[in-house]
Amino acid sequence: MLSVIATVYNEGDAIHRLMQSLCKQTRPPDEIVIVDGGSTDNTVAIMNRYANQLPLKVIVVPGANISEGRNRAVQAAHGDIIAITDAGVTLPDDWLEHITAPFDGDNPPDVVSGFFRADPHTVFEAAMGATVLPLETEIDPDTFLPSSRSVAVRREAFVAVGGYPEWLDYCEDLIFDLRLKETATFTFAPEACVAFRPRGSLSAFFKQYYLYARGDGKADLWRKRHAIRYVTYLVAAPALILSALFISPWAWLLLIAGFVVYMRQPYRRLPTVLRGYRERQALSPVQVAYAIVLVPVIRVVGDVAKMIGYPVGWRWRLRENPPDWRNLTENLQ
Repeated sequence: MLSVIATVYNEGDAIHRLMQSLCKQTRPPDEIVIVDGGSTDNTVAIMNRYANQLPLKVIVVPGANISEGRNRAVQAAHGDIIAITDAGVTLPDDWLEHITAPFDGDNPPDVVSGFFRADPHTVFEAAMGATVLPLETEIDPDTFLPSSRSVAVRREAFVAVGGYPEWLDYCEDLIFDLRLKETATFTFAPEACVAFRPRGSLSAFFKQYYLYARGDGKADLWRKRHAIRYVTYLVAAPALILSALFISPWAWLLLIAGFVVYMRQPYRRLPTVLRGYRERQALSPVQVAYAIVLVPVIRVVGDVAKMIGYPVGWRWRLRENPPDWRNLTENLQ
């Protein structure tokens, strides 16, 4: 039996895209279980309109965070294969077919990692997608940690790691993936690629990355990566600027070289993302230039959000003393 699960909260503006794409799947699900975290908009009403088109079960759990919502959805589902997605995406018609196909092979895995691509509706969103979302060509299937926008897992593998960590409100899918990596076999299915609309404003993006970094701090993730960011912004960059101003103008070359290296990946992605945007709407040279200028702005705003959010998460961790997610036995007690 094949179950699709998701959790949502105040997704009235976006939930139609997910529900309509579920209706079009070439491999229909046996059931769909969606947990609503207590939406105050029309999310639940919209989902219930699809009850006569889909094998849909909507469960309202006020106050449930993302981890709790997904866990409750899996508990309520009956399938031995669980396909997991999010309200913020649009599924291609063959998504469910591709995300579950490896389970029917000769050497079936425990987890199938799908993928996601930017689906920009504005030039700003195109620049955002190029800055923060990887392309398929950048992925190493052996180390890739799938987003819960597009992943499928055997129920027994889900249960073996205790599901999603309910003490963690953001970055929960990373912890879920890392725990699965210790016990489960993975395969990468890039054809199971959902369309994800990036954040549409700097304020929304700042909040998103602040919360992600706060989640990193709560879960004690990526210490080295965050340390490098602090050193770069608070030590190396100021030192080079002061050196250029008061010691030697050659220091500007080092600063420019560092900028080029740091922005290389987003600018390599930008033509690909803009080509996708052109399929929806024509682009003028001014709009292309605007996207080029936006990339470093978005990068810096995201870095500042991370530098603020990470210590907030660490302070929470010191105060609350959450379970050690690296110790699976402790998490399952």
